[in-house]
Amino acid sequence: MQRFRVARDKERIESYLDRLYRYALSLTRDEDQARELVQATAVKALSARRVPRDEPAYRAWLFLVLRNDFLDRLRRNRRAEEFLLDDPPDDTEREYWGGDDRFISIVSVRLALDRLPALHREILVLVDVAGFSYREAAAMLDVPVGTIMSRVSRARRRLLEAMEDTNIRALPSRRREWC
Repeated sequence: MQRFRVARDKERIESYLDRLYRYALSLTRDEDQARELVQATAVKALSARRVPRDEPAYRAWLFLVLRNDFLDRLRRNRRAEEFLLDDPPDDTEREYWGGDDRFISIVSVRLALDRLPALHREILVLVDVAGFSYREAAAMLDVPVGTIMSRVSRARRRLLEAMEDTNIRALPSRRREWC
């Protein structure tokens, strides 16, 4: 019976690992730290005595466990204030090459997202990337729904401004045929 539960719980969390990793990467900006956070979250989820049964609540709980672990690590390193007031350094831009419009658009958004302050980046990843509703994000961050709505609005505006500043542009959707 115990083996069945462990296998079921493992299968349940595996469907969220990619999204948890992307969220962790948006918080840490470091692949190794992001992997460590996801691994720690998985261990905590698999060893927890009580987990939410409802799937949306379970998903939100996983992201909250990851976020809390991230903030705990920052506190241990005495950098929580630095995270909350974070403005990314100018050297975060990277050079990419891709052959299609979709790839260029994805790179543009990622570069612009990386240049946002941590609070803006976090809320966009929760709502726009991970797909949490405003209500779910509000519960995770322990703030009113209206606060989430205004943060998302400000973060989206900052993202668009950051994208306007980049020299990476996607080609028009219709390509001209050259003779």
